[in-house]
Amino acid sequence: MKALTTCLLASVAALTAMPADARPQWTPVEAKAWYAKQPWLVGSNYAPANAINQLEMWQAETWDPARIDHELGLAEGIGMNTMRVFLHDQLWQQDAEGFRKRIDQFLTIAAKHRIKPLFVLFDSCWDPNPVLGPQRPPIPGVHNSGWVQSPGLPALRDPAQEPRLKAYVQGVVGAFAKDDRVLGWDLWNEPDNGADQYKGQEGKQPLVLALLTKVYGWARDVDPTQPLTSGVWQHDDWKTESALTPMEKLQLSQSDVISFHDYNWPEKFQDRVNQLKVYGRPILCTEYMARGNGSTFDGSLPIGKRENVAMMNWGFVDGRTQTRLPWDSWKKPYTQDEPTIWFHEVFRNDGTPYRQAETDLIRSLAKAPKGVVPAKK
Repeated sequence: MKALTTCLLASVAALTAMPADARPQWTPVEAKAWYAKQPWLVGSNYAPANAINQLEMWQAETWDPARIDHELGLAEGIGMNTMRVFLHDQLWQQDAEGFRKRIDQFLTIAAKHRIKPLFVLFDSCWDPNPVLGPQRPPIPGVHNSGWVQSPGLPALRDPAQEPRLKAYVQGVVGAFAKDDRVLGWDLWNEPDNGADQYKGQEGKQPLVLALLTKVYGWARDVDPTQPLTSGVWQHDDWKTESALTPMEKLQLSQSDVISFHDYNWPEKFQDRVNQLKVYGRPILCTEYMARGNGSTFDGSLPIGKRENVAMMNWGFVDGRTQTRLPWDSWKKPYTQDEPTIWFHEVFRNDGTPYRQAETDLIRSLAKAPKGVVPAKK
């Protein structure tokens, strides 16, 4: 195993050269030292219940710090100490200073509730044509019907947009590069996601690969004290070099800490954790928990605690994203009946737990020492 690890790490590290003046990738020792200072990290992917997407969360007209304060209070109450939060390049283009101030305000609210967010800069999922301003209402009965990609496909296809995107990365990361209220930077969510429910995206993935390569360098150029990552999610063999896609090779060779997504049964979750241990770095699960797909708090969260893997489920308070509804609602909307069980979300819109046993479990695991899963009473 040691020889395999050494060979794999050496080969993937050579895949992508960063600019000479960029901050080096953390060594595994440096990454582990950072992780040792953190509590066991547990939280959710977060957007307030009254926002359908990243734009509606952050634009000045729909910015709602009171709602955010209330909902992060719910998170604190069950022991959560992190949230994964999506940003958007068009928000920086629209009003860089206003956006920066709102991020700072969000960090102040989060710190009040002892929560350190992991910020996501770009995203390949859902609608490839984001538009600033008022966002369309949710499609009745459909899961996440208003979420948008960043950058949008028109910007991704236009080389003239690159300076603007660089300014966004370095403006946001640079503004908070030494801010200990920030947990880290997730540079690109599921960069190889085809978002296949939307047509006209031919040629997207090579453009994303080329841009993400640059994004790692742009972010390191501003010397953040927090780790950089981008999560692998799609395939079944992450420990064998020859099985990795070019995107996975980039993500796994350039991230300071390893992150991944898993929406499967606990056996698969454990297998994926085992695969990623070969990289010798801290492991963050930045998306999991889809009840109808076999991924549950009961099944996956104790494994994460035992393995000291950071755990961030999808969905927090039921609202305009409608992610209590399953993925198949894109094909058969739930307009007449609710699903038998909620797919995502921890709380109902009124702030009561969807399932009290789940919030009790989160609270119990959060209180226990690292690596310790308390015995059930």
